[in-house]
Amino acid sequence: MKAPRHSSNRDEICYPFIYETSRLCDYEILTDDLCRQVGGILSLLPEKLEDLRPELEQLQPMLYHLNGSVRGRCAVSEEDHQWLLGRYRVHKEATADCLDGFVLPRGPVPVPQLNRASSDAKRVLRLLLRLQVEESIEIPEPLFRFGNLLCNYFFVLTLVVNLAHGFEEVPFVSRSYGRLPAD
Repeated sequence: MKAPRHSSNRDEICYPFIYETSRLCDYEILTDDLCRQVGGILSLLPEKLEDLRPELEQLQPMLYHLNGSVRGRCAVSEEDHQWLLGRYRVHKEATADCLDGFVLPRGPVPVPQLNRASSDAKRVLRLLLRLQVEESIEIPEPLFRFGNLLCNYFFVLTLVVNLAHGFEEVPFVSRSYGRLPAD
């Protein structure tokens, strides 16, 4: 079956590539959503976490650069990557005592939004992989590195927020892996 055609009325076209069958459009919509999510997270930052505002404001346009870096030229630079890596490492060090293994995704606002952004960063990576492997679209290697780091960055921010609120992480021990208790 053929894809629908664009309306001749520009007001009825939400995105020029919306009817493409390639996953590239899905990738672009998801990276656009990530940028919007950061905007939402910024609006939910509690006063005690205002120091995160400048870095989230700096990150937000990078997500639009990530968006266009497949259809256009790669706009995520090594400098962007190093900046994000530096911010991630600062937060990882500050929360080193908060985490020992897996935790259940819980916490006050904006933790749910950060968890969603972290999960969506994984979805972005899966789409990049499928674009390269299944659709033979050459994906610049920095996008994979940046996407993985982005996922980890959003996760570590959940720990930062929970720590600031005195929220204790709830450990999760999988019954699927490792040793099971003896009967």
